[in-house]
Amino acid sequence: MTVYLILILGLVILLAGGKLLVDGASTIAAKLGLSAGLIGLTVVAFGTSAPELLVSVNAALKGTSDISIGNVVGSNIANITLVLGISAVIFPIALSKSVLKLDYLFTVLSSLLFFILAYNQIISRIEGIVLVTLLVLVNLYIFKKLKGSEPEINSEEAALLKKESSIKAVSLIVLGILGLYFGSDMFVDSAVEISRLFGVSERIIGITVIAIGTSLPELTTSVIAAINKKTDIAIGNILGSNIMNVLGIIGITALVQPINVSEQFLNQDFLWMLAATLLLFPILRSKLDISRWEGGILVLFYAVYLFVIL
Repeated sequence: MTVYLILILGLVILLAGGKLLVDGASTIAAKLGLSAGLIGLTVVAFGTSAPELLVSVNAALKGTSDISIGNVVGSNIANITLVLGISAVIFPIALSKSVLKLDYLFTVLSSLLFFILAYNQIISRIEGIVLVTLLVLVNLYIFKKLKGSEPEINSEEAALLKKESSIKAVSLIVLGILGLYFGSDMFVDSAVEISRLFGVSERIIGITVIAIGTSLPELTTSVIAAINKKTDIAIGNILGSNIMNVLGIIGITALVQPINVSEQFLNQDFLWMLAATLLLFPILRSKLDISRWEGGILVLFYAVYLFVIL
């Protein structure tokens, strides 16, 4: 029973750490004069992906590469099918053409690159450098495209952040980093112990419990956006997270510790991830929206995936 409590407590501390890091770093970024759009694309995007990053690095250092890979592959599948599907069921998601030309295109390309690099069953430090370099280039390209097109509400929020205390902001960053470190440690250790208790592989734990757990920030953000009918935020949050997961999280993790990739991932989970990503194309292309029934199809896809792997 104790190990389950540690798992839940670790996840709560992990997510809280990510939130504190975002709040503190956003304030500092605003005080340094970064634009609202840049804050959203850098600080907030990195902060919501911080739980996945810390879990993947922690797992790789502990020799449990299946959790590192499963965390990212499982999160990407869950984001596209479960998170996006639930958001669309709550409120149909309207799309702009730029989503297909920019966000979705980069999502497909990063997913294919992930599969290609993993095909020899190891992602090396050099390949990690390639992924991180691409992350920087993709962000620079997106900054250029979005320059001068920031929503006014974000500018107002940035102005409010500038009024916050710098000491408070630094304190939040420190607490956030500590929460991410200790939370990820508790989360990974307890997940590995549970997998051993039930005789379940670390791969299964990684692509289910850990992947869904670390995807909670994206799920919460997208569902709230859907409820408030801000569906552009929902789709941007999900696709942006998938790009960050591959280029940023796998890239940085491989820099710290080369990642071994088991054959099961290549034969099963990577194919499901690519299928989920490609399934999104006809849905996005049809009427430039995702209807409730299409959202239901995405959720059903995830249910079938879980049924097959479990």
